[in-house]
Amino acid sequence: MFEKIVVATDLSPASDRLISCLQGLRPFGAREAILVHALGIRHLEAMKYELARLVEPRLMQQKAELEAQGFKTDVRIPSGPPPLEIDRVARTEKVSLVVVGSHGGTFAFEMPLGSCAHALIHHATLPTLVIRMRMIEEDVPGRCDALCVDLSKGLLFPTDFSDNAERAFAYVSKMAETGVHHVTLLHVQDKDRIAPHLQDRLQEFNAIDGARLERLATSLRSRASVTVDVEIAYGSPVQEIVRRANEQADTMIVMGSQGRGRIPETFLGSVSHQVVRLAKVPVLLVPAAAPAP
Repeated sequence: MFEKIVVATDLSPASDRLISCLQGLRPFGAREAILVHALGIRHLEAMKYELARLVEPRLMQQKAELEAQGFKTDVRIPSGPPPLEIDRVARTEKVSLVVVGSHGGTFAFEMPLGSCAHALIHHATLPTLVIRMRMIEEDVPGRCDALCVDLSKGLLFPTDFSDNAERAFAYVSKMAETGVHHVTLLHVQDKDRIAPHLQDRLQEFNAIDGARLERLATSLRSRASVTVDVEIAYGSPVQEIVRRANEQADTMIVMGSQGRGRIPETFLGSVSHQVVRLAKVPVLLVPAAAPAP
């Protein structure tokens, strides 16, 4: 499913922690990795060879770590802006997944290279796994750990039943077949859309959406030996998804990166991007243009 992955690195200690986490992707079929460090000097082409020579030793260290985990690993040092270069490498190499680290409000490769990580996930055309970095010492740069993917826990799949959510569910199904033991299917009734004018129909909406969730649960159980829970919440979708994930410590949230609306998600307004910023667990975002797993 994720046979070939791109890993974004800024060569910092935080990116070392990210790389140490990637063993958790091996059960999902990950065998090849492309380590990408973009120089961000599009208008300074004359410097790229000198800068590439300077960063190459650190990249080779990280490459060796990936190879020790069993990944066949290659390295790319493109000269342009990180979000554009990472996406370009991923599409050119036909990878299955892009992996990046996040500190929540900021991203592991964002600090030295500018505000580029949001652009990466916002415009991604391939599934993107955001690994949450947990600070160990707030006042010591780089002192952090990564909250890794752990198949022994489970998945949280929030859905609004949109076409993009259906694409994300295809990934949930494949991951269940691969060995995930527990999946929670969650739908949040958006209080801002229902209250006050549709409040009297909440029970009706719950019945309709509960049946939809049960159909998804039946599909999962028919394909894999997996325990499936079905939940309907009422409130803010972002708050309810994050609360559920953080309280129950699900190992990963899997969700579509664009919902039922026709207007493209912008800046921080999207549910999925807010969840990435606030959740304390890894988040796999599946874009509308994602290929089948």
